[in-house]
Amino acid sequence: MHRVVLYSRDGCHLCDVARSVLEHVRAAHPFELTEVDVDTDDALIRDLGYRVPVVVLDGEELFEIEVDADRLAALVRAPVAPIG
Repeated sequence: MHRVVLYSRDGCHLCDVARSVLEHVRAAHPFELTEVDVDTDDALIRDLGYRVPVVVLDGEELFEIEVDADRLAALVRAPVAPIG
């Protein structure tokens, strides 16, 4: 199963929109979703700053600020690449 991480922060309207898009795609094409509040980690604040929301798919940064639902759906429909 694909793994998606949403890096967000409280009170971020764009993060709310990204979360909604992720949940919509996830309803049709299941994937594991984890949300991380960047404000809880100084390293994340330094690395991501105000680029949130950031979406990472299987360890690769995929989207910043805006999530393309069609592209995400196509990627999560594809088989998960084997590790190793």
